[in-house]
Amino acid sequence: MPKPPSKRKKDTSAASSDSTLTDDQDLQENPALATINVTAVEVPELTEQEISDRLHLERKVERAFFEAGKALMELRERRLYRSTHKTFEEYCRDRFSYTYRHVNYLIAGCLIVDNIKMGTNSSQNESQDEMGTNSSQILPTSEVQVRPLAKLEPQQQPGAWQQAVEKAEGKVPSGRIVKDVVQQIMERTKVPNTYQIREVCQILAKDNPELRGKGGCWGIVNHVGEFSCTVKTWDGEYAVGLQHLKSYNYLPAECEQMREICDRLGRVYSDSLEETVKSLLQSLGKLNRPYLTPVEEKLLNVLESEYGGNITP
Repeated sequence: MPKPPSKRKKDTSAASSDSTLTDDQDLQENPALATINVTAVEVPELTEQEISDRLHLERKVERAFFEAGKALMELRERRLYRSTHKTFEEYCRDRFSYTYRHVNYLIAGCLIVDNIKMGTNSSQNESQDEMGTNSSQILPTSEVQVRPLAKLEPQQQPGAWQQAVEKAEGKVPSGRIVKDVVQQIMERTKVPNTYQIREVCQILAKDNPELRGKGGCWGIVNHVGEFSCTVKTWDGEYAVGLQHLKSYNYLPAECEQMREICDRLGRVYSDSLEETVKSLLQSLGKLNRPYLTPVEEKLLNVLESEYGGNITP
């Protein structure tokens, strides 16, 4: 005869197994029945020194593009690149992998930040920290945020930035917010002809036979009329209607660079030049960037040495 105790143990084991299967099945059908144990972890508060360190490091991050622009400007003005590179553009490309335009944006951005700091500090009587800002100032943290302000006069930039900060509810505004504020300011002060002297524009020759052969050429605005501009190109001056002009929106430094290139091309050009030389000058007169490549610079130097004396500067 089987022993009763052994039978009871088997029955108990079977019942326990059935209970476990039932619990697992219930959890699969309804996960909400599961019990999760959470252990609370206490996060220690920052000490006064840690708070000070955090603010200091955050300010460094915020000023990164500003410091970069300041450093690049000094490198360019003192020509500290001359021991290894012929041009500042080549130096920035090799050393920092920066394009010429990006460098100009950073330099222009740091100048705009200086304007913002001066404008807000003059209207607020507060002590400044070691970085030249007061405790309540909201400053740009990215070059993209100040880029739209380059379209305004320096004295307009601090006010425009403050408007953007207000629109962002007291926080650092995005580039889009700043751009919208600048657009509103420009629309309020808009005149029929918005082009400015020394601005670089592209000629659009479509539907204008008088501009045949000039399509795509860039030029420097040297006279602003009511409905047209006089534009200096590689081979002369032309009166062009506003509908046939398109601004490159170059920065002031880039416009100055293009003006110098335009003057150099003009000193080389004459009607008696060979067609090959004229074609080369025309290709330089259709550049869609505000600088010459090293090869283009060498070619222009050769032309200047060969033909530069034909026309008195």
